[in-house]
Amino acid sequence: MSLIAMSGIIRNVWKCSTVRIAICRYSSTARTETFAGYGEMKMKKAEVRDYIDASDPETESVIAEDVSIFENFLSEKEELSLLSEVEPRLKMMKYEFDHWDSVIYGYRETDKKDWNKANTEIINRVRELAFPPDVPQLTYVHLLDLSRSGYINPHIDSVRFCGNVIAGLNTLSPCVMRFVHYEQKDKFADILIERRSLYVMKGKARYDFTHEILPQKLSTFKGRNVHRERRIAIICRNEPIEGVEEKTPS
Repeated sequence: MSLIAMSGIIRNVWKCSTVRIAICRYSSTARTETFAGYGEMKMKKAEVRDYIDASDPETESVIAEDVSIFENFLSEKEELSLLSEVEPRLKMMKYEFDHWDSVIYGYRETDKKDWNKANTEIINRVRELAFPPDVPQLTYVHLLDLSRSGYINPHIDSVRFCGNVIAGLNTLSPCVMRFVHYEQKDKFADILIERRSLYVMKGKARYDFTHEILPQKLSTFKGRNVHRERRIAIICRNEPIEGVEEKTPS
């Protein structure tokens, strides 16, 4: 069963409070900072207004800690290396257009455990940055291939099948991810995720807000079109955390 099928995603029906997102520009030469308990990492913080388009100042101010964007986390060579390893497997699969609960349209997905040496180093770099050292991680990396015409509808992930952190490498194309406060629908934020960026989602960003990947025709950011093509996300996750309450439809 697919990750999203397993997740028991409920569209537009979850209770929530706030989402907090921090946007950072990844740089191998930037000064070292401590981020959200994840340890030491080299990065340079970017201007929030350049990467977040929020419905109101209050919502923008809340977007502070629970999603991080690391631009240029991958070099062109590293992106090509990852794609050369995942493409043969993905090309054996057909795109699906009839997801069981209509959450995803135009996608194919699978999991991958073993990587070549160069790509193992990249995956380990993601894991070291996104997850505290004492947090057990799922062994398999999830691959989600979204076609040019594909999209992901608003949903909130289940806590039963993976933990509170998801770290995804965004390859082939930029995209716009939208977060909507599900009790107050007029509060939302659009996040621009550039090609070769790493995005890290955790906590309230995953469980208190719906999130979605906008279809190509709606992919705009601050009034300008974001040319979204086929997109492959390479996603690392931690194991489910005991004692976290599973939300149910109201």
